Amino acid sequence: MILGKTKKLHLIGIGGAGMSGIAELLINYGFQITGSDLRQTNITEKLEKMGAKISYKHETKHITDDVDVVVKSSAIEGDNVEVRAAQKKKIPVIRRAEMLSELMRMKFGISIAGTHGKTTSTSMVGMILQAAQLQPTLIIGGIVKNFDSNAVLGDSDYIVVEADEFDRSFLSLSPIIAGITNIEEEHVDCYADTQELETAFLQFANSVPFFGLIVACVDDPKVKHLIPRFKRRYCTYGINSKAEVRAKNIKFKNFNSEYDLIYKGERLGTIELQLPGLHNIKNSLLAATIALELDIPFIDIRNGLLRFSGVYRRFEKKAFINDILVYDDYAHHPSEIKATLTAIRAASARRVITIFQPHLYSRTQLFYKEFAHSLKESDVVIINDIYPAREEPIAGVSGKLIYDELKKEGHKNIKFIKKKENIPDYLFKIIKSGDLVITMGAGDVFEAGEQFIELLRENVEK
Repeated sequence: MILGKTKKLHLIGIGGAGMSGIAELLINYGFQITGSDLRQTNITEKLEKMGAKISYKHETKHITDDVDVVVKSSAIEGDNVEVRAAQKKKIPVIRRAEMLSELMRMKFGISIAGTHGKTTSTSMVGMILQAAQLQPTLIIGGIVKNFDSNAVLGDSDYIVVEADEFDRSFLSLSPIIAGITNIEEEHVDCYADTQELETAFLQFANSVPFFGLIVACVDDPKVKHLIPRFKRRYCTYGINSKAEVRAKNIKFKNFNSEYDLIYKGERLGTIELQLPGLHNIKNSLLAATIALELDIPFIDIRNGLLRFSGVYRRFEKKAFINDILVYDDYAHHPSEIKATLTAIRAASARRVITIFQPHLYSRTQLFYKEFAHSLKESDVVIINDIYPAREEPIAGVSGKLIYDELKKEGHKNIKFIKKKENIPDYLFKIIKSGDLVITMGAGDVFEAGEQFIELLRENVEK
């Protein structure tokens, strides 16, 4: 489906979680796609197999005369050489969120926003719609195991999109149903304070049309604080007894969850999840609320959630060797760390070893005490140095801030390992049968976990 005379698009930062999904969708629509990124990954390799031409360096020459539109990731600054080259040639340059908004205009848009849980919640909505044979288009900020992709092109009028508050990009979207999981202080490089962040979420919520719906987690104090200021119809969900859609009789067993789904006081039936933790129950409640708004039968809600097997890098089981469990998790905010570790504690009596890699200097500077407090839930903690991503170093800020704070709080089993490549050998020395190891962070700490798994496998072979 080519629209007008626009045929070729160039995506700067094509390998990013949000950009790659858009790229895949545009390829499926029939557009010619080129792109650039700084590193080759499994995601970029997949896009290349689909037909995208990708360069692994930002250079002026990539902006050829036949490029009709340039799309840039939120992480790409305005002074990027390819952005400047496009502007010089008078080729339109649009942000990722604007492209997402353009795609949503053609369909019934459903967007999920929030500090935590939006990737999982968005994926769950997609699974329910698929179970109901509604064939949605999905654009998600993570690789969903059931789809082995972060983008699915569907034949229906439904499009489900993960909405990112970074750089206020979610304000470019035009959803008919807008979901909000929670609001916490985050993206301090984009928002002056929490009030400014809340105002942006309120603007996102009130962007739905008069016939739309806002879906809000009443358990979250900041979301609850916004509810009186909603200008559109809304429905609440949560564990709270006052929620219109809520979970009752919650049970956790062997990293699975179960609860009764209650809608306006009526029990609809039992929901089972292949995921642990109260946070994932809340994610599923958001998805169920959206499904109920669309008059999807309970059996499809139940089946969609039951079949959902998770998202890569969201409490992902990587290996089980010699009675040692190895997981990886994308958690990079204190609340996410606490939620994941609490879920593990509720599901298992194993000794927990957490390898945490802080993400961003600014986030570490702001939250190092909170990180330490959340990591106390782990029996053994290994702190890696900061994954800088888009930031330059800040004097005096390193992963050791978290390590020092943990020592102050009295944690005995902690270690600061500056170089990620030294983590697997240290971990191998302290590991015991029956342990659960989890790597945490939004950077590349998962690589240390994968190298540790190789050490375990080599030991088994000997």
